[in-house]
Amino acid sequence: MYFAALLARTEDGWEASDTELDDVETLSDLTDLARGASVDEDTVLVYIEQEDAWFGVIRVDGEEDPRIYVSDASAAARSSYGEILLTDELLGREPGAEDEIAALEELVDLDGTEDGEPEEPQSDAGSVPAAVTGPDLDDDPDAVPAGPLGDLGVLADLGVSEKDLLTLRTDALAEIADALGAAEVLEAVR
Repeated sequence: MYFAALLARTEDGWEASDTELDDVETLSDLTDLARGASVDEDTVLVYIEQEDAWFGVIRVDGEEDPRIYVSDASAAARSSYGEILLTDELLGREPGAEDEIAALEELVDLDGTEDGEPEEPQSDAGSVPAAVTGPDLDDDPDAVPAGPLGDLGVLADLGVSEKDLLTLRTDALAEIADALGAAEVLEAVR
């Protein structure tokens, strides 16, 4: 089960609204949604959580690039909303690299054999079959790290330190809203 909310800073404090993410397919869509809720290009926080699995905070300040924090990247990677947040940049990948690799794999048979040609079994006495050793995650360009990922200081100037952010778990949104002084407005939309 997912929950998503927008917290927009105004002159009078914070305004909260729950939000539907049905039409959001990219980080750009999510950023546009946040900017649409902004008052005078002030800070907007988008909060997304999958119950007991992960949460993410996206901070949008005016026209600046969004700042993102995800509590558990590997859990988020298994979620359609999490995939929106796990951009190539956040994962430390070259933008578009995944598309290029897929295109190359279509063009070239990467095991070195011609199409339809059987693979020759390895007969070296010292070699260990790959199935025994398992995949090496360090060499996997598609691997997503377990645990927190992103901008740990995303809420530092708003009262949630890096250390506090790392310790948030099951009711993270309530704790963030409490630190912002927005607990009552958030509770009204929850």
